[in-house]
Amino acid sequence: MWPFVRKGESGFSWYSTAEEVTDGIDASGLTAIVTGASSGIGTETTRVLALRGAHVVMAVRNVSAGATVKNEILKEIPNAQIDVLELDLTSMASVRKFASDFKTMNLPLNILINNAGVMATPFSLSKDGIELQFATNHVGHFLLTDLLLENMKNTARESNTEGRIVIVSSMGHKFAYREGGILFDKINDQSVYNTIAAYGQSKLANILHANELSRRFKEEGVEITANSLHPGSIITNLLRYHSILDVIHRTLGKLVLKNAKQGAATTCYVALHPKVRGVTGRYFCDSNLDEPSSRAKDADLGKKLWDFSMNLIN
Repeated sequence: MWPFVRKGESGFSWYSTAEEVTDGIDASGLTAIVTGASSGIGTETTRVLALRGAHVVMAVRNVSAGATVKNEILKEIPNAQIDVLELDLTSMASVRKFASDFKTMNLPLNILINNAGVMATPFSLSKDGIELQFATNHVGHFLLTDLLLENMKNTARESNTEGRIVIVSSMGHKFAYREGGILFDKINDQSVYNTIAAYGQSKLANILHANELSRRFKEEGVEITANSLHPGSIITNLLRYHSILDVIHRTLGKLVLKNAKQGAATTCYVALHPKVRGVTGRYFCDSNLDEPSSRAKDADLGKKLWDFSMNLIN
């Protein structure tokens, strides 16, 4: 039997889809935010959460594309509750505006899914002067999470329902820079920039962020969990900056890569499944618990990243 066919302790495998891992789950009454919801696994995550009854707020850079996705989902699920709000993770001003716009909607917030990301981009800086992959994949989500934490804490307290923060990382975190994983003093140094290592750096930051959030929630006694995950190798447009790799990825890759329905499975599992209740500070793959690199479990590195990120957003 192929290893990716074998089911794990959860009862699911590499092949499982987002619909399969949430079968029979009623998410009505829950509100979720999904970043990067207008394409790929973000779209499928939104669709399946809405299918299970959750009110989903799509956080998207392109509002028109988001509206198109919303309308497509509504054709399939007429009673779906979906809103679309603009969010550009490369701009702290945009992140702050999104958080403000969400708060004016007076909605609770049970689930925050930090899904959006870029991969292996040429060197460039964000609107705030931060290396683009680190800014998009980590800093923008770090700020967004920070701005929404009080809402999540209040919702968990008032509803007596566990809140869940789900951060989409990648096995690519293992390819972060060899010298410490995160180049705190050289984040914006083009002379040491490597497209894959910088991607790995940002994905390592995702796991460390989830782990440090989890530690703080436990310390505060807050009923919110924070977990990270590898969605699997998926047929997406993430490699669009590498033309040859992108062609291989989209052709031969169909034989060994997940589609979006399979790629969104672990995200939806961690966001909704009862088996994940109370599980926090863990890393998932194929809808099962997995182990990230030793560096991703380094609590001191996580605290250092937290302080570094706080300085960036303030």
